[in-house]
Amino acid sequence: MLGLEPVVFLRATPPFHALPEGLFDEAVRALEVGFYPAGMRLVEAGGTPLEHLYVIRTGSVRLERDSQVLQILEEGETFGYTSLITHKATLDVTVEQDLLAYRLPRTQFERLLTDASFAGHFAVGLAARLRSSLQHSPVTTFQLDFAQGVGQLVRRPAVWLDAGATVGEAARLMRAERISSVLVRTDPPGIVTDRDFRLRVLAAGRGPRTPVTEVFSQPVATVPATMPIFEAWRSLLESGVHHLAVSRGREIVGLVTANDLLRCSAQGPIPMLHAVDLLTGRDRLAGHAQRVAEMASSLLAGGLEATTVGGFVARLDDALLRKLLGWAEAQLGPPPAPYAWLLFGSEGRMEQTLLTDQDNGLAWAEEGEGSRSWFQALADRVGRDLEVAGFPRCPGGRMASRWLGPVSEWTRQISESVGRRPADAAIFFDYRRGAGTLDLTPLDAELGRARRERLFVRRLAKGALAFTPPARLLLRESSRVDLKLHGLAPIVYLARCYAIEVGSTARATLDRLDAARAAGLMGEETHADVTEAFRFLMGLRLRLQLRRIAAGEPVTGDVTVSSLTPLERHRLKDSFRAIKRWQDKASFHYQPELL
Repeated sequence: MLGLEPVVFLRATPPFHALPEGLFDEAVRALEVGFYPAGMRLVEAGGTPLEHLYVIRTGSVRLERDSQVLQILEEGETFGYTSLITHKATLDVTVEQDLLAYRLPRTQFERLLTDASFAGHFAVGLAARLRSSLQHSPVTTFQLDFAQGVGQLVRRPAVWLDAGATVGEAARLMRAERISSVLVRTDPPGIVTDRDFRLRVLAAGRGPRTPVTEVFSQPVATVPATMPIFEAWRSLLESGVHHLAVSRGREIVGLVTANDLLRCSAQGPIPMLHAVDLLTGRDRLAGHAQRVAEMASSLLAGGLEATTVGGFVARLDDALLRKLLGWAEAQLGPPPAPYAWLLFGSEGRMEQTLLTDQDNGLAWAEEGEGSRSWFQALADRVGRDLEVAGFPRCPGGRMASRWLGPVSEWTRQISESVGRRPADAAIFFDYRRGAGTLDLTPLDAELGRARRERLFVRRLAKGALAFTPPARLLLRESSRVDLKLHGLAPIVYLARCYAIEVGSTARATLDRLDAARAAGLMGEETHADVTEAFRFLMGLRLRLQLRRIAAGEPVTGDVTVSSLTPLERHRLKDSFRAIKRWQDKASFHYQPELL
C-alpha cells in the first residue's frame, strides 16, 4: 500500500489531476514504485516496448533517436505511453539522473483511457494542450465572462423613427421612452443621439423643425449579438462612436451604449479610457500603473487571453500619450513642424500587458529654425509625465528625450544599422505611430529596402537564434527561468525574421506567424505549436506578474520553477520544446553557422 505522498503527487500531475475519483483510486491501487540508476537503458528503439506508463518522481530520463537527444524528461513528466499505444519501441530511453518513478501497468493504463480527458492528454497535439492549460489558473475572483456575446447587454428592443421625422419629434420620442438615441428607418439604417442634438442642432442654431436626416449618422455601427463583449469594446475604441446596434441575423434587436459597457465592468478598457479623458492635470497621473494592472487582472478573470489584454493596454497607453502631448503643446505652443511620436518594442507590437520601460522616439519634418529645441522640450516633458504615470525610463536610453531627430536622421539610422549592425536594426521593424501627423513614408521605404536584402535577414536570424529556451527545468528552490528572455524573446525575434523574409509589414507576433504560415514558410503543425506556446507564455507571465503585484512584491521577468503548479511546469516545458523544434528548422533554413 502506497503512502499519502505518492497519492498527493499523482493527483497533482496531469493527466491524473482530472480523473474521476473512482478511476483515480483504481490507478493508485495499481501503482508500483521503481528505482533505476543513472546510465541504465530502459528501452531501445526497435526492441521490446515498455509495458508500463512511467511518472517521474525524482531524477530524469533522456529520449534519443539515432544517438540524437530529443528530450530530457524530469519530475512530474510521463513516458512509455507511445509503447503502450503503438506496441512498438520507437525511441531509446536512458536514465540521465538516478530515477525514482511510479509505474502503471498496461492493463490499468488501458482502463484509464476510457476517460476522455485522460485519453485526450495523449491523443491531442501540443497546441491543443497549451490552448487549454491555463483554464485552471485564475488570477482574481471571476466577475463577467467578457467572451460572452454582447447581445446579453441589450435590455430593451430598438426604438425606431421614420425617415421623414423632424428633430423635435425625435426629441419627444426619446424623452417619452427615456432613451439617449433612436434609430432612423433609412437604407441603410441611421441613428440620432442626444449628442447630435447638442452639437448639430443647438450649437449650429437649428430649430426643432429640422429634418432628422440632416443631423443623424448613417450607417449605424452594427455588431452581431454573438460578438464577444471584449470585441464590442474594441469596436467602440477604434470607431469613436458611443452606440452600437446589435443584430441577430438581418434584424437589429437593440442598442448597446458606452455606458452599458461601462457598467458591465468597472475595470474594463472603456472606463479606463474615460478616466484618462477626464484627467485634469499631472497630479492625477500617480497610480495609473496600478489601475492598468487592476484592469488587466479583471480582463484575465473575465476569460480574455493575454494577447487581447495587450491590445487594450496599448490603446489605453495611446490615449494617455495623446493627453500628455496635448498638455505639453498647451505649454510650449504649437509645434514648429509636423511630428510623430514613435513606439517600439512590445508597445509597438501592441503586446505590452503591463507598463514597462519607455521605449519610444520622436521624429519631425526637416527642421527649421528652433525646431530641435522645441521638440527636445516636448520629449522631456512627456517623458517625465510618463515616468510619473508608471513608465520607468529606459536603461539603454531608447526613449524620445534622447532618441529624436528629423526624418532624415531616422532614415539614416535605419540604413546604417541594416548595413552594419543588423541586431540594432531589428527594433525599427516593430515601430508604430503613437501620435502625430508626420508622413512616415520615408521610414517605411527604408525598411522596405531592408526586407529585400537576403543577407540582412540571415544576419538578423542569426541574432534571433542566439536566444534559446533552457534545455531543462530543474526543480530546486534556486532554479529560475526568465519567461521573457528564454520563452517570449525567441518567438518574437524569429517571427520578426520570418515576417521580413515574406514581405509582411505586420507588427504583432501572432500576425507575423500567420503571415509566415500563409507564405509557406511554416507548416501547419509548427505554426499551431508556436502560436499556442506564445499565447501560453504571455498568459503565464502576466498571471505571475499580477500575483506579485497583489502580494506587494517587485515585478520581475523571472520565476522560480518550483513555485509553478505541476500543470504550469508541464506546459512550460511543452512550450520550450515547441520553440526549440522551430529553431532547429529555422537554423536549417537560414544556416547562420555559414555567416
